[in-house]
Amino acid sequence: MKFFSQSFSYDDPWSIVTLAFFLRYPNPYASHVISCDVVSREVSPAGSLITTRLILKRGAMPRWFPKGIISRAETWVVEESEVDPVGRTVRCKTSNLDHVKVMQVEESVVFRSAPEGKTLQLTEARILSHFGWGLTKRIETHGLNRFKANVQRSREGVSLIVQLLRQSRLQPMSLGGPEDAPGPLSFPGPTPVEREPSSTGADSNTHAACSQPRAQNSWSRLKEWLHPPPRTD
Repeated sequence: MKFFSQSFSYDDPWSIVTLAFFLRYPNPYASHVISCDVVSREVSPAGSLITTRLILKRGAMPRWFPKGIISRAETWVVEESEVDPVGRTVRCKTSNLDHVKVMQVEESVVFRSAPEGKTLQLTEARILSHFGWGLTKRIETHGLNRFKANVQRSREGVSLIVQLLRQSRLQPMSLGGPEDAPGPLSFPGPTPVEREPSSTGADSNTHAACSQPRAQNSWSRLKEWLHPPPRTD
């Protein structure tokens, strides 16, 4: 088993970084993400926003890995997050749902409001393989190295969305609707747009659906959640 832990500080406030985190797909640093679907979203009795998303990612097996074990280098990842607007904290956990015997990656990310208007991100991960055949340690080491590289790219993707959010605030427009959402709707190439859960259940044609960009209703909802109107009572 391999462990990873790293902290990083953003120069932007917690509300902006949190919004960028939820809007990070698609971006040029995440071309391996095929689709992102909201499975459920609700407000807890304590007032936190609880969201579960299902993400499909594309990967590549190392050349030394035995052929024919994995038919396709794609994996489903479940992401469970909690936004606490009072404590100004976001907790997010992700783990892959398939290929778990070859390698299981469990990641935990926490965003906290820091002094001087900054945001602290703490990332931890556990990489575990049950593959055997004398390849267990090699698989775990490979997984750890890939995770380190992906953490850097993920942070660059969030930073890019943060920059786009900064620019949008300088434009003569409001961020009140999906049509105003910058960045995530403007990158060329395959567009894994986050989709809200429907009454008919999960979308059975994920690949076809992700090639047809839809309005991101979560944009306005998350903005309203992170920037609630002042109470009048």
